[in-house]
Amino acid sequence: MLTFIVRRVMWTVLVMFAITVLVFVIFFKTPGIDPARQIAGRNPSPQVLAEIRHQFGLDRPFPVQYGLMMKKIFITRDLVSYSNQGQKVVPEIIAAAPATLSLVFGAAVIWIVVAIGMGVAAAVMRGTLLDPLLMIIALIGISMPVFWLGEVVNLVTQSRLHHSFLFSWVPPLGYTPFTQSPVLWFKGLVFPWITLSILYIGFYARVLRANLLEIQNEDYIRTARAKGITEKRVLFRHTLRNSMITFVSLFGLDFGVLVGGGALLTEVVFAIHGVGFLTYQSFTNLDLPVIMATVIYGAFFIVLANTLVDIAYAGLDPRVRPA
Repeated sequence: MLTFIVRRVMWTVLVMFAITVLVFVIFFKTPGIDPARQIAGRNPSPQVLAEIRHQFGLDRPFPVQYGLMMKKIFITRDLVSYSNQGQKVVPEIIAAAPATLSLVFGAAVIWIVVAIGMGVAAAVMRGTLLDPLLMIIALIGISMPVFWLGEVVNLVTQSRLHHSFLFSWVPPLGYTPFTQSPVLWFKGLVFPWITLSILYIGFYARVLRANLLEIQNEDYIRTARAKGITEKRVLFRHTLRNSMITFVSLFGLDFGVLVGGGALLTEVVFAIHGVGFLTYQSFTNLDLPVIMATVIYGAFFIVLANTLVDIAYAGLDPRVRPA
């Protein structure tokens, strides 16, 4: 197991290096893209463009430019925004990360607990009315776009019924740090958590139900029942554990994508100034350093989540470990 972990971590470092090179090439070396012209504004003179290229190292060879950019991101952390020279990119991302992490962690807890409950209930109650009813509810959840659902939630909780006893406790849109007020932090994130989790609840519940029904027909499950093991123990000790392999794999990737900025729509709809919201603003301004840094940040979490999923997968299924 230790050999597998070390090998997987080495591959993670190599993949991250390749991603940084690819991202730098896309944003700074694609034909037609001139960061100096973006910084200089409209109708700059050739002398101004030359001074800007020299100031930001854009006139240096490609390896030197890449090295300087990575140094500013990972070591000195003094990479500045092109649209706002007084804004440092890395501290801005670090300041936005707690909002994204709070949103994604809370939503993940909801969708894991509810999806497991729905999937297990549907599989156990197969052949009854509850099974198709739960799957229809899951399908409805999958079918609702996050941005539409978020706007509907805001319309109800922030406008139409805000002054009713049901939603009078809901604070205005935005994010309150946990250190500032844990109560407001929780209240402000309840509906964003629910909105973000609904899509994943439906999808994960359907996947888990399908895996549970498939594994119930395996020989070792029939053998366990033949030995007189109770149905409850067969379900939770054998069937559910093996069904969770696909569940864990999907969760790790989806969680990494959301932390890396995949919750952008939810953050924009609920005015949560997280990494996704920062990425959205940088795209509207075509701010290349911010876009590049947020893409690298997102890639880091996706690759890290993929690594942790592989390690967890190896723990659940010893067959994937190296001999």
